[in-house]
Amino acid sequence: MEQKELRKKLLAEPKNGYDRLTKQDAEQMEAYCKDYMRFLDASKTERECVVSAIKLAEAKGFAAFDEQKHYHSGDKIYYNDREKGIILAVIGSESLASGAVIAGAHTDAPRLDLKPTPLYEDGEFAQFKTHYYGGIRKYQWLNVPLCLHGTIVRKDGTKLFLTIGDKPEDPQFIINDLLPHLGREQGKKPLNEAIIAENLNLLVGGRPLAEDDGKNRFKLEVLRLLNEQYGITEDDFISAELQAVPAMNAREIGVDRSFIAAYGQDDRVCAYAELAALLSLDTPRRTAVCIFSDKEEIGSEGVTGMQSACFDRFMGKLCKQQGVSLEDCYAHSFCLSADVTAAFDPNFAEVFDTHSCARCNHGIGLVKYTGAAGKSGASDASAEVVAMVRKAFDEKGVLWQIGEMGKADAGGGGTIAKFMARRNIDTIDAGVPVLGMHSPYETTAKLDGYMTYLGVRALFAL
Repeated sequence: MEQKELRKKLLAEPKNGYDRLTKQDAEQMEAYCKDYMRFLDASKTERECVVSAIKLAEAKGFAAFDEQKHYHSGDKIYYNDREKGIILAVIGSESLASGAVIAGAHTDAPRLDLKPTPLYEDGEFAQFKTHYYGGIRKYQWLNVPLCLHGTIVRKDGTKLFLTIGDKPEDPQFIINDLLPHLGREQGKKPLNEAIIAENLNLLVGGRPLAEDDGKNRFKLEVLRLLNEQYGITEDDFISAELQAVPAMNAREIGVDRSFIAAYGQDDRVCAYAELAALLSLDTPRRTAVCIFSDKEEIGSEGVTGMQSACFDRFMGKLCKQQGVSLEDCYAHSFCLSADVTAAFDPNFAEVFDTHSCARCNHGIGLVKYTGAAGKSGASDASAEVVAMVRKAFDEKGVLWQIGEMGKADAGGGGTIAKFMARRNIDTIDAGVPVLGMHSPYETTAKLDGYMTYLGVRALFAL
């Protein structure tokens, strides 16, 4: 055997995806990414992701799940979980006794939540106090244009869906940093300690209420304007979910436009890929399920997180209709935990194992295990599961790679994989490599997002 053939047969040599992409693939990738960017701009919170998913699903013939209705092969349904998560399914031609093929992602993202009593004034500034959500590097959120998105529920049960800062004519918000001229002592502190959480306060006003000489004139003027425009009183903040998120929309990055930068790509880049894959199905052999879960960034807790019983209840209802036990269905199911991974960044090469890291433009990144230190908190997919996924991807021409979340002991991370595995479902992590993960403006490669979509489609065909 010649050396060239021997090398091809035996070595697993990484290869940039553009060296394997056809012209037709490239055109389809660009069309897919344009749709994805529109999804991102319309979906800056988990609630907005649900709204976007329902709109796209109903346009493809999906209907809201009805517990009284009996579903058949080819039926397309969705279950809205408290407007913060959603489960969509296409009923397969085989019984759920054969299991389901599940793709699960999360649509919550690191952000700054307003505290229940956020508005105060100090130094003739009106400000909103925030409580950060998820793993952020606090310094990255200073001097960034921010907008407010969220929901206010009044005592009478009426809801106000609020967005301020997206339209060109809207005001925006900011958290100001200390000027370098006075930042000498601040600069001596470790990066993670230079900015304290209680100083992540949004500047929301600086004009006092006219013709008033009482206290809280600056705060009162902000409340006057909010009440005038939206009917809000200070008490309404108590029953509100308001998030300060980056005001920037998705943009193409690079002269060659090969990257996308946007807020919340962890994990909406994978959520959109699995949604688009599900919406492209006719009638799969096994029931195909897509999950947008909430609260992953804080451990998948709460009634809308993946540790809740919502998914079990939905699947249990489908199983009962078919006379199948939920336990048997889970035992024969497969789940792709569709979550992002760290992309190799040559500017920070010291934290990566260059032999086992995901790279931009090399395709969907398989991650056999996540966790931290000695794989703590990981589900660790079996060799059999990895082999099955490799085969499915190769047969459909999906470009893929294998990697880890950095060097051992350099850090780590978690996904919903372990919560699916606890249900006795074979599970593996796979998704898009991300640069600047958890920052206000994350970067992904178009090719990797598109290959994740193709990868989920290939698995739905199992």
